[in-house]
Amino acid sequence: VDAAIDRAEHLDPQLNALIHPRYEAARAEAHGELPDGPFRGVPITLKDLWPSMAGEPWHQGVAALKNAGHIADVDSDLVTRYREAGFVIIGRTNTPELGLSASTEPDSHGPSRNPWNLDHSPGGSSGGASASVAAGITSVANASDGGGSIRIPAAHCGLVGLKTSRGRVPMGPHQEEWNTSVQHVVCHTMRDAANVLDVCARPTAGDGVVAPHPELAFGEYVGRAPGALRIGVTTKASRDLAVHPDLVAATESVASLLETLGHAVTLDEAPAALHAPPPAGNGLLAAVGTRARMLEVANIIGRDLVEGDVEPGTWFLAEMADAASAVAALQAQEEQHRYRRDMLSWWSEGWDILVTPTTAQPAPRLGELKATPDNPFQAQIASIPHSTFTMPFNVTGQPALSIPAGHSSDGLPLGVQLVAGYGREDQLIAVGAQLEAALDWAAHRSPMHP
Repeated sequence: VDAAIDRAEHLDPQLNALIHPRYEAARAEAHGELPDGPFRGVPITLKDLWPSMAGEPWHQGVAALKNAGHIADVDSDLVTRYREAGFVIIGRTNTPELGLSASTEPDSHGPSRNPWNLDHSPGGSSGGASASVAAGITSVANASDGGGSIRIPAAHCGLVGLKTSRGRVPMGPHQEEWNTSVQHVVCHTMRDAANVLDVCARPTAGDGVVAPHPELAFGEYVGRAPGALRIGVTTKASRDLAVHPDLVAATESVASLLETLGHAVTLDEAPAALHAPPPAGNGLLAAVGTRARMLEVANIIGRDLVEGDVEPGTWFLAEMADAASAVAALQAQEEQHRYRRDMLSWWSEGWDILVTPTTAQPAPRLGELKATPDNPFQAQIASIPHSTFTMPFNVTGQPALSIPAGHSSDGLPLGVQLVAGYGREDQLIAVGAQLEAALDWAAHRSPMHP
């Protein structure tokens, strides 16, 4: 814990990753009676979005909550799991407002920077978490993913990012399973991704969705041969978006490696739904969710929000929700349900893993995904190339893994995504560990990593 705090104090002035440090409290906890869990004494951070921690700030990137000095009054279920495992929480990390952008540049706390190149974004919305791990402040950091927010920053920062199945990790009490968001961590190794999942993947009373558990503990699948799997590969994005040639090459390289590992790999094979236009209702449901969360913020601060309390893009989404009907929102959900069934039919036909680039473009420069009053939707539109391969699997609820897959010609990290059927994190962990043994990606750290 002392070492993590020392690194944070030395590096974070350049990164702006940890926005709510709790260093003295963490030191006191490390010297106290910690639970005898498997991560006893290991430092971790919380993303300042979904997990609340009693007695600590909880601002979700929203200026109105920051200005009100809001302090949470309850531990979320996941924080309880972390405490039981023995983790020591040293602070909370930066996030875009309400997690709505693929770059972490909130007005409330300023931009986080990528340890590989400080002129670039670490991605979003778990940008502060990924920047801190990539810089070596902690080895693991809480993150969440509602459209790619674990996988995108993991890819942009050269990390492992496992998006879990819907219902795998408890989301209560503040955000239940009506949304597409799930929680886990960003880290350097499949071992850490799997073993942290083992301490978190336990349901709590009242959970509305509970993913089926595999035969073994998740950690047991690291180093366990998955057998010869049937794997499809695509580098084609929906909407005919351009995919950076370095990411095409990285994906094809991973596909070739999977073939040498004994898997049956077919290029240019993917679910038809992946290349079809995404559900039109996605935007409406994002808007409705944004309005609902703004109402929660208003309830916390004790007054209605006015336009200057949130960023232009957030206000724009709320107005979009206000103009919609409840029936339209229900129809949008039904459209997502059909999309999920169409997508998963590919796995039902006997495919095991889909391989894609994690993002269509490497890490953007800071400012490229920033909304303005004249262009309030800039962050969402500019985020599309970064979420085009990730968002579909938030809609379907499937697990998906971003692994480090080399660097662009400019030296920026690249990520390749592996997607399994619902509930099959065990397959992703086993295959990811095979690739890690061959690629040894954890040996390649950012220039800021000690």
